[in-house]
Amino acid sequence: MPDVEVAPLRPGARVLVTGAGLTGRSVSAVLEPTGVRLTICDDDPLALQRLITPATVVTTAEAQATIGDYALVVTSPGFAPTTPVLAAAAAAGVPIWGDVELAWRLDAAGWFGPPRRWLVVTGTNGKTTTTSMLHAMLVAAGRRAVLCGNIGNPVLDVLPEPSELLALELSSFQLHWAPSLRPDAGVVLNVAEDHLDWHGSMAAYARDKARVLDGRVAVVGLDDPVAAGLLDTAAAGTRVGFRLGAPAAGELGVVDGALVDRAFGDRVTLADTATIPVAGPVGILDALAAAALARAVDVAPSAIADALADFRVGRHRAEVVGVVDAVTYVDDSKATNPHAAQSSIAAYPRVVWLAGGMLKGASVDELVAAQANRLVAAVLIGRDRALIAEALSRHAPDVPVIEVVTGEDFGVQGTTEAQVGSVTRVIKVDDEASGDAIMRAAVAAARDLAGPGDTVLLAPAGASFDQFSGYSHRGDAFADAVRTLSR
Repeated sequence: MPDVEVAPLRPGARVLVTGAGLTGRSVSAVLEPTGVRLTICDDDPLALQRLITPATVVTTAEAQATIGDYALVVTSPGFAPTTPVLAAAAAAGVPIWGDVELAWRLDAAGWFGPPRRWLVVTGTNGKTTTTSMLHAMLVAAGRRAVLCGNIGNPVLDVLPEPSELLALELSSFQLHWAPSLRPDAGVVLNVAEDHLDWHGSMAAYARDKARVLDGRVAVVGLDDPVAAGLLDTAAAGTRVGFRLGAPAAGELGVVDGALVDRAFGDRVTLADTATIPVAGPVGILDALAAAALARAVDVAPSAIADALADFRVGRHRAEVVGVVDAVTYVDDSKATNPHAAQSSIAAYPRVVWLAGGMLKGASVDELVAAQANRLVAAVLIGRDRALIAEALSRHAPDVPVIEVVTGEDFGVQGTTEAQVGSVTRVIKVDDEASGDAIMRAAVAAARDLAGPGDTVLLAPAGASFDQFSGYSHRGDAFADAVRTLSR
């Protein structure tokens, strides 16, 4: 691990923490023993009330007005670079670290004992499954490994635990604020439009993802053109690719139904693809990516095979929640962007697609065009459902589309008897209907459109916060609605 300075954390230095949520609390707990003079800014009174810290508490406007007084700003990852307090810090030349950057620097400096080996997973789709697979492989090999980052506990919270390896899922937000990160091995699974409202452009989004490739070993998904292109500029000493086809030298891939490694030593078979409990090509790609990181730290093929055979898919990630009248209902609420939804649809031959939510500036045209032949019908909910309906009209005009709307939207869209643009039918629910009630109406509509052998797939392609508290709430609402069908 390279030498990394922690100079701004000298005793008495003024440090500003932006955000009093989970990340802010973790940062504060770590910084308090260093002797810095800690200030926390947040405009949410409830978040501030949950703090248990002697730190000074201010509003973000107050912090911005005195930003030049600070030696360092440590930000929660959700704060975009355009956030006024962070923009002011950048203009004043004040260093800005995220919680991952802070953790990386403290770990490299030996604050928690011998530095860990960081194995980092990022990408638009598949991060959580891949990181979980990686952790399972490390554990199966008898290695002391901790699962953390954007999955499980924040990395700052786990550093005091005895461990050799960290299996980290990191988002583009976290990576943006971690400019010094040099993991032992890192993988970019894929890169597609997502969070463009935060990053400002696709190029900026890809650059932040590529930060995991500047360590000892860089791994990318070669079947994804954007991810594959990042390998050429990676600073890592060892560059590795993975693909669904047969691997060349320096790659992992698939030969005769088996995962094969030609990157780390002699060619070796790792596992049978039939043992991977994630449907479709995405499951194979996730397993290859996890195996590449595991092989980078000398995990034996037998441990990889054992881990995949015992692996279980996490909640809301292509989770089968019921089979009713020979129709399978699958909860992939975690598919919060078009790229993830496209991979999800590709795993099934005939799909009644339940989609909608907040697209975050991303387009669904490529998704619909690529998967049109699999779509039996679509049921749309949420704020940006009209954008999905328009894409279906352009690229899959014969696919029946039902929109589920509340009262205000209903007045704009039309009536249940009229065809509205590309929409076959509109279903109105109560003006004050909860997300759960909207989901029940959507699942009932999907049931009427599906036939034996079809899959009703919740793969929304958008974030959930317009109608639900999060993707877990959305997935739970879907599962609850499916259970009512079988009563």
